[in-house]
Order: sequence, then structure tokens, then C-alpha cells
Amino acid sequence: MKHIFFYQTNIGEIGIVANNGAITNLFIRKGHISQDVVVKETAVIKEAGKQVIDYLSGKRNFFTIPLAPVGTEFQKKVWKVLQDIPFGETRSYKDIARSIGQPKAARAIGMANNLNPILILIPCHRVIGVDGKLVGYAAGLQVKEYLLELEK
Repeated sequence: MKHIFFYQTNIGEIGIVANNGAITNLFIRKGHISQDVVVKETAVIKEAGKQVIDYLSGKRNFFTIPLAPVGTEFQKKVWKVLQDIPFGETRSYKDIARSIGQPKAARAIGMANNLNPILILIPCHRVIGVDGKLVGYAAGLQVKEYLLELEK
């Protein structure tokens, strides 16, 4: 059974969803929630919430939460690479494409990034344009910029 719980943070209200003891989604709340979840703060959601709040307050630079993002094999491969980008560093879409052995897949990397279901914990905010510009972020470029500044 999927559970969801909400936390107020300095970037807005975040929703964290877990299923079978692992986090499946983290988003900044912008509307209604899916009908297939129960609002309940489980142990893994509570720990994820604590770690994200600690991160957002500058007290944490890594996460130790089990993640179970749902996506295609290609998306999961990209999301795994994103988790390997060190705190405080960025990579371009082209860098990610090269790292998975598909140097011409930068556009597909961008789409996988766009569909990342677990913001912050899978740090897609650390991916920028090859020219160094901030491009695209599900929670908005202002939040992306805030997260990157936080990590400096």
C-alpha cells in the first residue's frame, strides 16, 4: 500500500510517497494527490522527511533512504547516475549521456530528468546545460537555483 505525508519546508510543502518500505516519489505540492495513496507518516517517510529537512537547512549533504523510483530501464539508469553526482557539483546533460555510454542521448537524458519522480533525493537539480545555464526543473528554476546555491 502506498502512503504519503507532507512536510512544510523553506522551498514549499513537499509530499513524500513510500511503498513497501522505499520512497517512490518526492514532489513539491502543487495540487491534488492521487486517489491510490493513504495519508500516513510511515517510518521510512518520517526518516526521508527528516533527512530532506536537514539537507534544506544545510545540515546534511547525503541521503541514506531506500529509493524505488518507477520508470523505464533507461530512466532508472539515468536516475542512478544522477545519484552519483557529488554534493556541490554539477554535470551537463551531455556529461550524463557520455557516462551511460550514449553520447548522443543528451535530449533523452533531459526527458528522463524531467520525469524524475523523487526530487532532491535523486538530485536532478545538479544537471545543467552544457553552457552552464540552469535549464528545466519540475519544481521551477527558482528552486533549482536555491538548491545549487545551498550546496555551494
